[in-house]
Amino acid sequence: MRLAKTQRQHRIAKLLQDHAVISQGQLVDLLADDGVVATQATVSRDLEDMGAVKVRVPGGDTVYAIPELPKDQVAPEDHLRRVMGEWVVEVAQSHNLVVLRTPPGSAHVVASALDRTGIDGVLGTVAGDDTLIVVASERVGGPQVARQLSALAGL
Repeated sequence: MRLAKTQRQHRIAKLLQDHAVISQGQLVDLLADDGVVATQATVSRDLEDMGAVKVRVPGGDTVYAIPELPKDQVAPEDHLRRVMGEWVVEVAQSHNLVVLRTPPGSAHVVASALDRTGIDGVLGTVAGDDTLIVVASERVGGPQVARQLSALAGL
């Protein structure tokens, strides 16, 4: 299958995290193993667009890696605690969903902090103006995530 550029680059980033990729040809093969059609020239442009660099790993090989960008860095838990305490006014849950309420215009701030912190059991967030939905994994469940987020918010 052919993927859109952003979808393909997301797949490439995951492959670079999971595999020691030493060549563009190897990356083309790994994509093909996932059913993704891409030429070496396309992969080369993608790696350039993504800012990929070659880094030396133990043993002397060089592999492709994507430097961590500020938007991808994990926010510390104390930052999340501060954001939650400052902006979250209500926490409710249903099955594997947790609903957080904030003052108008603030939901995206909380969602971004949650997404960047990587709390165990949180798959992702969807933010509106004053409400965000936190999707909890089935393994952890909404009730446990809601308790944890309530505690972080001081509620």
